[in-house]
Amino acid sequence: MNPRLLLFTVLAGFCLTHCKQEIKLPPGDAGNAGLFLPDNFEALVVVDRINGRARHLAVNDNGDIYVKLLLKEAGGNVALRDTTNDGKADIIEKFGDYKDNGNYGTAMRIHNGFLYFSSELAVYRYKLTSGQLIPKGNIETILIDDHPHGTHEHNGKPIAFDNKGNLYVSFGAPSNACQELNRTPHSPGIDPCPLLADHGGIWRFDENKPGQTQKDGLRFATGLRSIVAMDWNVGDENLYVVMHGRDDLLRLWSGLYSPWRSAELPSEEFLRIKEGTDAGWPYCYYDQIQEKKVLAPEYGGDGDTVGRCSACEKPLIGFPGHWAPNDLFFYTGNQFPDHYKNGAFIAFHGSTNRAPYPQAGYFIGFVPFVKGQPTGKWEVFADGFAGIDPIVNANDAVYRPMGIAMGPDGSLYISETEKGKIWRIMYKGEKDTFGEPQLAKMENRKSESNIRRPHPVDDNLEKGVVVGGEQIYNRYCGSCHQNNGRGASGRFPPLTETSWVTGDKKRLIQLVLNGLEGQIEVNGLSFNNSMPQHSFLKDEEIANVLTYIRQNFGNRASAIATEEVQAARGFSRP
Repeated sequence: MNPRLLLFTVLAGFCLTHCKQEIKLPPGDAGNAGLFLPDNFEALVVVDRINGRARHLAVNDNGDIYVKLLLKEAGGNVALRDTTNDGKADIIEKFGDYKDNGNYGTAMRIHNGFLYFSSELAVYRYKLTSGQLIPKGNIETILIDDHPHGTHEHNGKPIAFDNKGNLYVSFGAPSNACQELNRTPHSPGIDPCPLLADHGGIWRFDENKPGQTQKDGLRFATGLRSIVAMDWNVGDENLYVVMHGRDDLLRLWSGLYSPWRSAELPSEEFLRIKEGTDAGWPYCYYDQIQEKKVLAPEYGGDGDTVGRCSACEKPLIGFPGHWAPNDLFFYTGNQFPDHYKNGAFIAFHGSTNRAPYPQAGYFIGFVPFVKGQPTGKWEVFADGFAGIDPIVNANDAVYRPMGIAMGPDGSLYISETEKGKIWRIMYKGEKDTFGEPQLAKMENRKSESNIRRPHPVDDNLEKGVVVGGEQIYNRYCGSCHQNNGRGASGRFPPLTETSWVTGDKKRLIQLVLNGLEGQIEVNGLSFNNSMPQHSFLKDEEIANVLTYIRQNFGNRASAIATEEVQAARGFSRP
């Protein structure tokens, strides 16, 4: 062999083995597009807005991005492509018509050459073709929910895959705490809770078999009220979730819980799920302050008693209440420092119901794993989405992080729901020098009001200023409709400029007395949730709160008198 050729071959082989392979990454945006990140991370905006509320997302091997939309209007999915290699999407197309009646889309995952996505009632997939942005083949229905419940609480269908051909799907509980009267003060819990037969758990299915229904699956785990964040960890071959804890401790059990405790409790639970796991809902919840799982008040609990909960699965980490963990992703790429390898990123969408304290969450958290085990600590990885401090109402937040996915080069992609914005986060520094200084910088973000534990007095937003109908509203109505009356996007309707509020007094009073189930339209938008009855309030309290609603938030309607509530109730209270 020619000596020069031999030398070139040896050097080339050495470099392939030992030389650092540089990944060409596009430049980040100025100021990291508004995000706070550890040093040497950069962020750019892939797309500033898509026409629809973005949920989960997935990135293909060629960099194409697929996003699930909340609603199925004119195609429930969006495909994005960057043809100029600047990191910005210049092709944005909607696709995907599905026929079920469910709207509340959640999942978007790429697995074994297929694009899987979900509505609230089904899981679908398309076969992906190399180089082709929009799938052209027929859509397959892998799973249909044949046990839909009247109320659409917690009816998203997040999905995950193991490496054995199995698909895992969450069936959320259509209830807050399985009360005899849902979300009604002092109503006891049903024991045993019948909803657990086909809700409040995770079922396992064949990932390749079309037309399955729930009976074709195996109930893999139970006692899980609401799961949106779920992923399979290839590091230890286990399923993990972050569960939404129950709501309304103050509103339902004001004699047991202060406003401060109700804001902080119960925990959002980070759980390792194995076959047969029982996380305890609705009988138990996790108190991260006491670091124990306690008996729910609907089942005789007092905020301290453990009882039957000692047998329930305890979380690996208990995050503060109502942060709304909406995606979970285990990082397997090589672009980021080794600190992030096989660790868990969590998208905290942000609370709606921590009043009278600031809303919290609205950031991307990270849980390090070492040798397949979580370290027990959690970190702030990306913050600044909300763009406001403090966050008084959920809809004050400019952005609310929702989905997490990884690109082929190890970049992390984040979607958010309010505008449909997508960020790409990249690491540009020396991986070997990443360590405590960068982590300490982000640890300081925990002092921000959307992350820190609020002070019981200093952070109370209504101290000394709220009385009468406003106080009743903040306690019983604001957790859904928000302090500004504008509701929460996609979940709870606004009270502004709608005849539901300013129109027929009798209908409005009856709505408060009797509650409302099913789909309604408010200001041209569709809502399908549960409005609990508030007949436990005194006639004067109902009159005061409805007068407050009709004469605030830009409304200019007449007052409601106590006598009108009495007449609607059908009797006068002594």
